[in-house]
Amino acid sequence: MSTEVKVPTLGESVSEATIGQWLKQPGEAVAADEPIASLETDKVAIDVMAPHAGTMGQQLAAEGDTVTVGALIATIEEGSGAAPAPKKEAAAKAETPAPAAAAPAAAPVAAEEALSGASVLSPAVRRAVLEYGIDPSTIKGTGKDGRITKDDVIAAARNKPASAPASAAPVAAAAPARKEERVKMTRLRQTIAKRLKSAQDNAALLTTFNDVDMSAVMEAREKYKDVFAKKHGIKLGFMSFFAKASVLALKDIPAVNAQIDGDEIVYHDYVDISIAVSAPNGLVVPVVRDCDKLGFAGIEQAIADYGKRAKEGTLTMEDMKGGTFTISNGGVFGGLMSTPIINPPQSAVLGLHRIEDRPVVRNGEIVIRPMMYIALSYDHRIIDGREAVTALKTIKEAIEDPTRLLIDL
Repeated sequence: MSTEVKVPTLGESVSEATIGQWLKQPGEAVAADEPIASLETDKVAIDVMAPHAGTMGQQLAAEGDTVTVGALIATIEEGSGAAPAPKKEAAAKAETPAPAAAAPAAAPVAAEEALSGASVLSPAVRRAVLEYGIDPSTIKGTGKDGRITKDDVIAAARNKPASAPASAAPVAAAAPARKEERVKMTRLRQTIAKRLKSAQDNAALLTTFNDVDMSAVMEAREKYKDVFAKKHGIKLGFMSFFAKASVLALKDIPAVNAQIDGDEIVYHDYVDISIAVSAPNGLVVPVVRDCDKLGFAGIEQAIADYGKRAKEGTLTMEDMKGGTFTISNGGVFGGLMSTPIINPPQSAVLGLHRIEDRPVVRNGEIVIRPMMYIALSYDHRIIDGREAVTALKTIKEAIEDPTRLLIDL
């Protein structure tokens, strides 16, 4: 007897998804509520769970296929199933010891062979495995249910011992063949591309810049970080300072917190800040709601939770919904300056960048200060230049004098 597995409800206004990965293959044993497939929607990845224990039956859709809510995609058969066959490359390694000095071209070939048995690797992980020449069977996954992530592959490559130098040969070794790989864009990446292009096409984008002296925030963080962590169980970061500073600016300049809907402007009396987070499959922007009512600890806890779940791939549609303003921190990757693109239908985004010591003039003297460039990209259809510059200046002043955050200045 078999049980049908159908595409579950994906969230409000979401009617279709793409088969991202089959996590179980036909004939393998599955437990009740165990993930058997991963679906990619426009915003998040959603796991399809086995309705009961048994054996994985037919897969009625292939990876990359688009499926609709309620569509039949697989069956679960009765029985315990068979354990998956050991990977060929692992058996070969057990029988034949590796040579003392492998040729440099051998690693990519071995990685390609290993990929033939690694069906649960995402396209990004497969590309990384080929690029770094790592055998995926030797990597311990840190993702959900022990899945291998791109970061796991990179870490394994860093820890990989260098190959012994090959003995001199009179004839130079042939250059490795040049290859190309075509990988279909994930649904999330397609959506990101469409939304960003739409923002450029439909909004009158403009960016204003300023720089911020981070001395006061860094001193406050250093002074209170241990007490803060002890009391709240979370680290005190810079993002909560910028979130609270943004709240001040958005309350003073409501247009920066508004959006256009047809021929109307919608003003919000609340501040829901979308925080750009890097996930394995692309950039996601979960929403920290009611930042105007949250304290520093509440904001830091929300950001840490979203960051953890983004890496695990467990963010939900509800986590991404809404948002009246966005903060994107390119500084964590070393970016010095950028012009961030707004997140429609929002009208503004704050871009943060790396902190570096620079000479500045204070009281007529040149001194060294930890400085950061900040950028505010905005939709000029709704936000005037004066309003944008004033909002960014308010954020700058609040960061340089955090007391303003306490007395609402």
